[in-house]
Order: sequence, then C-alpha cells, then structure tokens
Amino acid sequence: MSTTCKSPRKVLIVAYAVAKDGLPAYAHRFSPKKFTQHQLFACLVLKEFFKTDYRGVAELLSDCDQLRGVIELDVVPHFTTLHKAADRLLRKLAANKLLDATLTQAKHAKLPRSKRCLAAIDGSGFESHHTSHYFVRRRAQGQKHGKKMTYRRFPKIGIVVDCANHLILAAVPGLGPGPDILHLVRAVGEAHHRRRIATLLGDAGYDAEWVHEFLREWLSIRSVIPPRAGRPTTKLPTAPWRLLMAKYFDKTTYGQRWQSETVFSMMKRRLSPIVGAGRYRRQVRALMLKAISHNILIIRHACRFSTEQDADSFGGCQPFFGGTSCLDPDGVKFYATYG
Repeated sequence: MSTTCKSPRKVLIVAYAVAKDGLPAYAHRFSPKKFTQHQLFACLVLKEFFKTDYRGVAELLSDCDQLRGVIELDVVPHFTTLHKAADRLLRKLAANKLLDATLTQAKHAKLPRSKRCLAAIDGSGFESHHTSHYFVRRRAQGQKHGKKMTYRRFPKIGIVVDCANHLILAAVPGLGPGPDILHLVRAVGEAHHRRRIATLLGDAGYDAEWVHEFLREWLSIRSVIPPRAGRPTTKLPTAPWRLLMAKYFDKTTYGQRWQSETVFSMMKRRLSPIVGAGRYRRQVRALMLKAISHNILIIRHACRFSTEQDADSFGGCQPFFGGTSCLDPDGVKFYATYG
C-alpha cells in the first residue's frame, strides 16, 4: 500500500508547487496582490492535513514561522480569506487543473506505474457533520426503543484510481444515496484523458451492458465487472458483454479492485471522513480538496531529493530541508518554485 507523507512542511512544499503548476499567481490583474493563489491553496491543503477548520489553520500559521516561510507567506491570511479562497480555487475548472498538476508532478516523482494502466472505479459517502449515523443504527439494533433508521442526503464522491500507486485519476463529487453508475461516464472520461487506461475494474454497482459497450467499443478499455445486477438467478445473461463476463470472468485481475477501497480508507483516515461544509456546492469543493490533497500526500512521500538534479526532476520544485534556505539563480531566497 502507498504511504502518505506525515510532515506538514513537506506537504506544503508539494502543494505550493502543484498550485504554481495549475493556477496563475493572481485571479485578476487588478487583484489586491496581498496573497497569491498558490499560497492560499497551500494553506487549504494544510487545513486538510491537520483535519482542522479555517480558524484553526490561521492560528497554526500564526504560531509557526517555518511553515509560513515554506510558502513565502509574510502575513497570515484571515480565516475568512481562506474561506473565500476555497470557494474560488476549488470550482470545477480550477480543481481539475490542480488535479492535472498533481499527476504531472507524480511523473517527476517517479511513482511506480505500469505500462498498461490498471484502474479501478468506486464511490463512497462522507459525513457532513460529526454525528455518526452508523453508531445510531447499531445502537438502535440493540434497543427496543432506539432511533429509527432514516435516509438523509450525504456528500458522496466517485473516483477512478491507478491501482499501481493509489493516485486518484478522476473525482466526481455529488450527493448520496444513489447508484454508483451515475458518475461512471464523467469519471472514466476524465481519467482516460489524463492517462490512457488499459483495464478498468468495477464492482457489481457498475454492471450494465451499456457500460461494457461504452468502455470497450468507444474508449477501447477492457472492462472487468461481475454480472450480478438484478435478481439472483442461475441463468446466464443474454447480453453479449455480460455473457462474456459470466463465462470468462478474470478473478485474478479483479482482485486488484480493492485498491479503490484502500484509497477511500486512506482518505478517511488521513484527511477525515467528515466534510466540514453545509451547502451542496461547498461540500463538492471540499470533496475535491480531499482528492487533490490525497495525491499530494502520496507524491511527497515518494520524493527523495539528495541533489539539485533530483530537485529539478520534480517539475522545478526546490525543497527546503535543514536549517539553511535555498537560493535561485538570482540569489533570491525561495523554498518552492515552479519552472
């Protein structure tokens, strides 16, 4: 299983480089230019890393000079500034650019990857508040007068992951409960655009004849999905692709589908299963931030810089290790720059 970075300073270095790769320094030429978008995004990733809120990360930066120095931050942004930055920087177009940037940096980090990409797709729900509905349901099972189980809307995200390194290739946030198959077309389309997928693994929630036709005939992706949709029966499916799955199902390759479950476990353990947002649009952006932060944590752990040449291989990102600062060719102090 891939390991995530545990150092907040090192995570900030990669988050800063990713933001420089995917976003301009300022949203508008007439912006106040007090903070760059790169600095604000790095602060948002730090918020996810510590599982805190906007006030908490603002106080953390205020107390820690070294973390501010990593991203060249002279003044600590107000927590409302970070809140507004999250609304702006995590919109669909900007979030996709940041996710693209993490995969670009992953190439320089030399993460393990196979020549023929084996990917898995899955969806999972997150909590919108700190109350555990699972605990409520389990408590109700052991009591005569326990609370009744009720359905309620919750944040949900569908992801396509690279089974070789646990990187998220595409993320489609939304609301649950609902069938996983709804996000398949968009998720696979975005993932296939970022990296050519040879084989896609999915559970029975994606079992449908049109899914196999879309993957195999339109995208030339080999699909491995168990034909278990519908009522249990001993009869073979009549549709050609589902019949092929029933007769010649590749159990060995399908065993790698659990890598997608591993990614969800990593996200919920390291970045919290709780989405700290109440409104739908902010929940969507918070889920995208978790997906991008997950990639950053994996990338930073895979990086081991020993020389300046190693640092240049990481997309031009020069890390700051030890007690001395790094200098650019003009002699200006910096900690992370892009190209």
